[in-house]
Amino acid sequence: MDLSVLFLGTAGSVPTVHRAPASLLVRRGGDRVLIDCGEGTQRQLLRSVGLPDLEHVFLTHYHADHFLGLPGMLKTFGLRGREVPLTIYGPPGLRSLMSDLRRVFGRLTYEVKLRELQPSDAVEMDGWRIGAYPVVHRLEALGYALVEDDRPGRFDPGLAERLGVSPGPEFGRLQRGEAVDANGARVDPRDVMGEPRPGRTLVFTGDTEPCDATVAVSQGADLLVHDGTFAGEEADRARKTGHSTARQAAEVAERAGVSLLALTHLSSRYFAPAIEKEAREVFDRTVVPRDFDLIEVPYGERGVPYLVPWKEWRERNREQGEPVPQAP
Repeated sequence: MDLSVLFLGTAGSVPTVHRAPASLLVRRGGDRVLIDCGEGTQRQLLRSVGLPDLEHVFLTHYHADHFLGLPGMLKTFGLRGREVPLTIYGPPGLRSLMSDLRRVFGRLTYEVKLRELQPSDAVEMDGWRIGAYPVVHRLEALGYALVEDDRPGRFDPGLAERLGVSPGPEFGRLQRGEAVDANGARVDPRDVMGEPRPGRTLVFTGDTEPCDATVAVSQGADLLVHDGTFAGEEADRARKTGHSTARQAAEVAERAGVSLLALTHLSSRYFAPAIEKEAREVFDRTVVPRDFDLIEVPYGERGVPYLVPWKEWRERNREQGEPVPQAP
């Protein structure tokens, strides 16, 4: 099952020539989930993977740079004749926000469902879930953790045959968790399956100061996408505005033992190499994605998460006949 994060907007509160406001697209198999929807998000989608029929949008909080892209995207879906419902999730206050925004996008051809989340609430998907947790910002805000269910252990076909199970449909039944009969003897799945294998965990903080909740939620996570708005010289400003420095985010990643740290929401006063250098002094496995960069998250036994620069996956898509992202 492929799992990746496409960085649609990596700027701080103000967009720049090369960075759009906050937005991430999580792709897991055929599922598509948007986390935050800053100004211009639909255009970023059109310039990269196309505008998918998203079914889930998660907002971390209600500062304008995290939701201003919603009205236009909702209206575009309606103009395309969309009929499939769309669910939007966010902290308390979501219904009030969407009531105000409805004056902008008007009537739609599809249902928009709203679900206000409390910390510790979870949205169950098929084989995975997205859980909310509290972060520390200037207003009520949530981070989100994507957690996959454990996977069955590896099937040992040689052992199954030695126990009398014939190759074919009975192998499939065992792998689905069903017991089978082998020459009058019962063979249970636990007899031929290894220990369950853990799924993957991705954590998205949105805007936040460094906090213990992120450390706890991110323990052993495959990927932590953390606020990295400022460099250390602006630590006081970071604290006053409810953000993190690159070093502080790296310290969170180090304490949590994550596999990869990705810093986003960069202030326009910094270039990525400076932010990355500061963070790597504490946590070497740090990247600072640009808009349209991609992070692939393989299963643990197949490797570690890694950054794919947009130019690289653009060429890969061209070779495979898929949408080709434009230059950010």
